[in-house]
Amino acid sequence: MTPTSPPSPPAREPFELVVFDCDGVLVDSEVISVQVDQRVLADLGWELEIEDIVRGFVGKSEANFIAGIEDHLGIELAEGWDRDYQRWYDEAFERDLTAVDGVEDALDRILLPHCVASSGSHAKMQRTLGRTGLLQRFAGRIFSATEVANGKPAPDLFLHAAGTLGTAPKACAVVEDSAYGVQAARAAGMHVFAYAGGVTPAERLAGPGTTVFHDMRRLPELIAAGRPG
Repeated sequence: MTPTSPPSPPAREPFELVVFDCDGVLVDSEVISVQVDQRVLADLGWELEIEDIVRGFVGKSEANFIAGIEDHLGIELAEGWDRDYQRWYDEAFERDLTAVDGVEDALDRILLPHCVASSGSHAKMQRTLGRTGLLQRFAGRIFSATEVANGKPAPDLFLHAAGTLGTAPKACAVVEDSAYGVQAARAAGMHVFAYAGGVTPAERLAGPGTTVFHDMRRLPELIAAGRPG
């Protein structure tokens, strides 16, 4: 009997667009932000461990953060409540913010069109991407959760970015670092490359339609290999 060869693995479909989250993926801001978040929450009367802030808020929009505070404390925050606290974030970012290790090298080697889709506001991204020298790499292709009805973990933002740039969801690769962002990408039908080099543990990122990685320099080769079957 002639031995039969094992079946070839299915061909991988190429990606057409790479959608980057901002905080924790492009700019190394999550550690800074959650430390300041802890100070802000304590000042408002809500003592939380860093791990609880990561689990409850990282990857979500500012609106979710505010809603969580109001719900827990049973208060309604007045307009401008965060004006004084903003100085705490600004000073910390000015002092400590850098690009994520290896991301500039990765961006140099990713030849596909790419954009940013973040829970942060446009003003925040202008500051953080500008300070780290990444802003011009994404000029005209920056999307914020303020543009859609529902922020992450809903898929709205990723679908909005893909639709605006004329790309089918299945052809998009999303680069995320938070559990809520990963959930949003899956809900959008996009394959997600989950960066576990930040504040969210790898086990909270792993799951279907997800490739977990720890070194941003590996991202170009992972994307070039196409969408896993």
